[in-house]
Amino acid sequence: MTLRRVLLLLASIALGVVLVALLIRVGKIDLRLTLRQLKSVSPLAFAKLVLLNALLVYLSTAKWRSIDKALRRPSDSVPSRVTSFAVSSAGMTLGLFLPVQLGMTAARTLGTYMHGRPIKRGTGGTLLEQGFDVLVFFFLALASGATWYWHGGAAFWTASAFAVILLALLAVEPAIRSLRYIGTFYSSRTERPRNRILLGLWELQQSTLLDTSLGRRLVLLSSIRFGVIVLMAFQTAQAVQAPISLWNMAAAMPFVGVATIIALTPGGVGVNEWTSTSALRIFGTPLTLAAQWSVANRVLATASCFVVAALAAALWAVEPATTPTTRDANTDSEQTN
Repeated sequence: MTLRRVLLLLASIALGVVLVALLIRVGKIDLRLTLRQLKSVSPLAFAKLVLLNALLVYLSTAKWRSIDKALRRPSDSVPSRVTSFAVSSAGMTLGLFLPVQLGMTAARTLGTYMHGRPIKRGTGGTLLEQGFDVLVFFFLALASGATWYWHGGAAFWTASAFAVILLALLAVEPAIRSLRYIGTFYSSRTERPRNRILLGLWELQQSTLLDTSLGRRLVLLSSIRFGVIVLMAFQTAQAVQAPISLWNMAAAMPFVGVATIIALTPGGVGVNEWTSTSALRIFGTPLTLAAQWSVANRVLATASCFVVAALAAALWAVEPATTPTTRDANTDSEQTN
């Protein structure tokens, strides 16, 4: 690691610490009260959070495997579902210490190293999978923005959210048609283009990624994944007895999702807390309550990630050695459906 990267890492960590310290001061967070709330979390409440976190990883894994099916060649081996889940869980845990995108990308790239073309399947597949999450976050941020602008409530946000998700699903087909039209010329060439951008279009046209049903499936899975994120946030609020409504959480989370793209600090520490606090504040949650919940949520979410990663590692370790890792397309289709 170069000196410049070390300095950037230290600056990123320092920025996260400063942002958290500033939030504690501005939000007037009572750390003793927060500690008592965390200690009072019941095992049942924490178990629910772990299950939701596991579901979050499962949905992310299902999206990645759907994309991987379109990216890999017939000669490439297929990681088992347990291995894919374990790799995704490890990536989510790494995202607590690294920028979220980098953590998941690194884990999946290493996880597919023995299965062929790790850069394209691990790195490219992960970036594409996360891109659909970002797309859904942006669409839902429009719904939240409209709700704030017109002073709407739970019903207004819910209706707006369903409308924008439906719009996203309808936009998949024309978007894919446009990409097919652009790539038609390059797909007709027998030689591979040398330009990187043209090469990307050429390879995209040769793959089965440009499929309307796949695109809609990924949008739908990302939408469900967003719902799980909201339920996790609401569960942590209930666990620490923070009276924040479910719809306020739902309206605030799209902005938190968009903020993760910035990746200025490891795991978005400080950035996510400020974003969630500010978003909850504009939807009516008191500043101190929102700030105190955001700190408690960071602790509980981190703990649940470690538990899920440990369970996934245990499942991967006891997976039968005779389980085949290479399956034909039909078998893999049954796994991913």
